[in-house]
Amino acid sequence: MSVYDGMAAQFDRRRALPAGVPETIRDTVLRAGLPPQPRLLDLGAGSGRIGRPFVLAGDDYTGVDLSVGMLRTFSDRQPGARLVQADGASLPFAAATFDAALLVQVLSGVPGWRHLLAETMRVLRPGGALLAGRVVAPDDGVDALMKTQLAVILDAMDIHPYRDKPRDDALSWLGRQMPDPVVLTAAAWTAERTPRAFLERHGNGARFSVLPEPVKRDALRQLGDWAEETFGSLDAACPEDFRFELIIHRLQQGIET
Repeated sequence: MSVYDGMAAQFDRRRALPAGVPETIRDTVLRAGLPPQPRLLDLGAGSGRIGRPFVLAGDDYTGVDLSVGMLRTFSDRQPGARLVQADGASLPFAAATFDAALLVQVLSGVPGWRHLLAETMRVLRPGGALLAGRVVAPDDGVDALMKTQLAVILDAMDIHPYRDKPRDDALSWLGRQMPDPVVLTAAAWTAERTPRAFLERHGNGARFSVLPEPVKRDALRQLGDWAEETFGSLDAACPEDFRFELIIHRLQQGIET
């Protein structure tokens, strides 16, 4: 069972993108030098917050996720979607099958990222695109400050789930394998953030949710107390600027994975 199975029904509500942003991401992907009607692989497809526009448009799209619960939610919301339950480190596809592979908000939570990326490169066709996507929040925003303080609280308990930086390591490795990536801002928007929303959302975060229940309760209690003192209220609303970033790598012939 995946850690995401239990949060599938609430995932989109807590991590939803603004209206129109998924469609803009699709447009950006399809303009990224891909052939007409490309074969697309979405690794970590989840409940479909990125994939649904591709399915609705009739694109040649395949979504893969380890979580059965996430894929069930995706399928319920978008019947007819081509979805595969699989581990990204062992994909059930032949080599050189896809023209592009999407990895959205995936690399930050995968300790075994090297196997995942090697498999992704294996199933890409020569000249294919690997697109790493993420939402970029302001460094001094509510979410960033709350996450930093949560790390401080957990460090004091001698628990360190945020010390590793798999995304940075993975992108550095990718840069050596496929140099000169193109970085695009696919969408930008302003949204309000509150400390209370962070507490509700982060309680189900992949790294945090696997901690023992007493640890989670104590850490969130301490974080809530800190947030009330820092922001004045758990419901203090702060408008912040966000963007969706795509880093596009091209697979060349002769690369060893």
